[in-house]
Amino acid sequence: MEQPQREIRAAYTDSTITVYQAYAPEIGLPAVQEGRFPTAWKRDRMTWIKPSFLWMMYRCGWGTKEGQETVLAVEISRDGFEWALRHACLSSYARGVHPDRAAWQRQLKRAPARVQWDPERDLHLQPRPYRSLQLGLCDEATRRYADEWTVAIRDETPLAHEIHALVNSGDLDSAARLLPQERPYPVEDELLAHLRG
Repeated sequence: MEQPQREIRAAYTDSTITVYQAYAPEIGLPAVQEGRFPTAWKRDRMTWIKPSFLWMMYRCGWGTKEGQETVLAVEISRDGFEWALRHACLSSYARGVHPDRAAWQRQLKRAPARVQWDPERDLHLQPRPYRSLQLGLCDEATRRYADEWTVAIRDETPLAHEIHALVNSGDLDSAARLLPQERPYPVEDELLAHLRG
């Protein structure tokens, strides 16, 4: 079956979905210890969450980029994730989705979340021919994410390093077996209709 061009793929349960972020240890390690974001984590800034583990690896360089050395798996409520999608706007203008550029800009200013569809990545972090969701949260959505939706926070830095070492040694089969099991996220079409871009 052909892969949809835009699809949310994620590790999820009946009630939660796992998203990834990477932070400096002074933010990431207290978040893991406390199971919630520490007070040093800025609730008034935009934060991007990624359901794709490999896209996060591309972004943080397998946890080696400065300020992104701690890779977090953040388990959040599906209700919260879907609230963000429902209230999101595409991060760039898309003809056919928005009546015109001015209407998109007005919507973007009001929206507490925004969506980008970026190329999914393979184990070598090269782009694949289909796209994965990046979800930017600001204002109300950021506060809800940190204080209401977050169920658990795990440190996936050791996993990132282990998979990276296997990729570097050429053992792609073993690396692939360690990847989080991501599958198409069950979301109704009307929830994504305004985000297809």
